[in-house]
Amino acid sequence: MSDSTIGNPLSWSVDHAAAAGKHLGAAAAHIGHGDAGEVELPRIRHMAVRDLRDVLRAGFEDFLACRTDVIFLCLLYPVIGALLAWVALHNNLLPLLFPITSGFALLGPVAAVGLYEMSRRREQGEDPDWSHAISFTRSPSFAAIFALGLMLGALFIVWVLTAHGIYYATFGDVHPASIGDFVRDVFTTKAGWTMIVVGIGVGALFAALVLACSVVSFPLLLDRDVGLPVAIITSMRVTAANPVPIAAWGLIVAAGLVLGSIPFFLGLIVVMPILGHATWHLYRRTVVAEPR
Repeated sequence: MSDSTIGNPLSWSVDHAAAAGKHLGAAAAHIGHGDAGEVELPRIRHMAVRDLRDVLRAGFEDFLACRTDVIFLCLLYPVIGALLAWVALHNNLLPLLFPITSGFALLGPVAAVGLYEMSRRREQGEDPDWSHAISFTRSPSFAAIFALGLMLGALFIVWVLTAHGIYYATFGDVHPASIGDFVRDVFTTKAGWTMIVVGIGVGALFAALVLACSVVSFPLLLDRDVGLPVAIITSMRVTAANPVPIAAWGLIVAAGLVLGSIPFFLGLIVVMPILGHATWHLYRRTVVAEPR
């Protein structure tokens, strides 16, 4: 057997991680390349809510074409979700169980970057596999992708801290003894309903901010060397030009993630790749391709 065929996923990933680290250092100064005031912004187009059916259909077709590889990759999602739930349940963080698990959706665009890359390669006529899902680490835009991921991670932490503040403001420094006691307090007291209403409202603001900033940012960075400022501004322009379809897309993503979390987050193995691939096609539907 030749040397080119004896690699395994672990060693291949280690080699890729090392290359990514080197590339990240070289690309750090490149992160702001394509500042919005210096380059022409990508042209965007309008879409209708009914177009989301085509987007989801295309995402499902990508999933079917790559299902073995994406299922292998997405096995990590339920593990992460279950781990977050376990941490909340075993560290006196029961009131933060829902904010932590639901807030995981804020990191969804980061987790789906590899899926965008697979859809991009399939669009170009390639036959993508799991290894292509992390080949984005060699992209000229990797530093910008990494920075945007850090930004979403910071928003996740701010959301969890905010949720804790909401709980403290409504219930005070009270730690429920069990899940049953916590559920009863939430749904049978005025403080509980206040927490629900305020928490959902504030959580919706966080979700809307992440959606506006990232709905097409990651796919755009994979597709073009535009820099982080242009990617975020373009995503916001797409949202502003298509408020109803993008809001509907956000609801579809939220509903899919909720369904995928039942039971024990196992549904995310299927839901996440379909939504991830579909997001690439949403990008294609709303951002005009560069002339060749």
